Amino acid sequence: MAFDVLESAAPARERAPKEATREAAPQDILRDALDRFAGRIALVSSFGSESAVLLHMAAGIDRNIPILFLDTGMLFGQTLDYRKQLVARLGLTDVRDLRPAFKDLAVTDPSGTLWKTDTDACCRLRKVVPLAQALEGFDAWITGRKRFQSTTRAILPVFERAEGKTKVNPLANWTKADLDAYAAEHDLPAHPLVAFGYPSIGCWPCTRPVENGADQRSGRWAGSEKVECGIHTPTAAELNAPNTPFEDIGDGL
Repeated sequence: MAFDVLESAAPARERAPKEATREAAPQDILRDALDRFAGRIALVSSFGSESAVLLHMAAGIDRNIPILFLDTGMLFGQTLDYRKQLVARLGLTDVRDLRPAFKDLAVTDPSGTLWKTDTDACCRLRKVVPLAQALEGFDAWITGRKRFQSTTRAILPVFERAEGKTKVNPLANWTKADLDAYAAEHDLPAHPLVAFGYPSIGCWPCTRPVENGADQRSGRWAGSEKVECGIHTPTAAELNAPNTPFEDIGDGL
């Protein structure tokens, strides 16, 4: 599995692994990132269908790593229960629940039905804004995205730059089989909704079961053209920038 890097002018101390260290396990990527950005990095987790694997890896390195959890106010009850189960099982000590501000809800979505008319605005209110505010104190963050999850993630790099921060995707190269094997080896509990055909789990109004063989994220915002909530969507400035937003940010493990 390779570290994906492209040319950039990033500082030498924060460059990504090059040729000699392109093959690396997710745990090694995590250790390198946690060491390089010590005290300045967080892991963002949805506590969804595949979250246990990355959380288990992170806990094995540092149980005190800040875990940012977007509690949108519209999550499945099973997700909230699963969060509690995993936190206790893995011994995570710093899980931070991020919620939309009451004043923003009162102004933008007082009836709690914004998802019916404007899913982008709903995601921005409940996910994008709270996460952006929580990340202000960090220089880097870890995500659980993988290439196999959807066509929009097919070229996902292991390291990338977005909005001035480093994003680390340790599981980018892993397949569903890799995840299942790791979960089985470590006897990790599955999200309760997986058994009911939910391979990708978000808010209850906008998540549906998926047919076997379909795109894993096709149950998210089903029936619309929306494929991402917005926290991983490049800004207009990044899209129009002359250089790629995927930057070389490291120099070896």
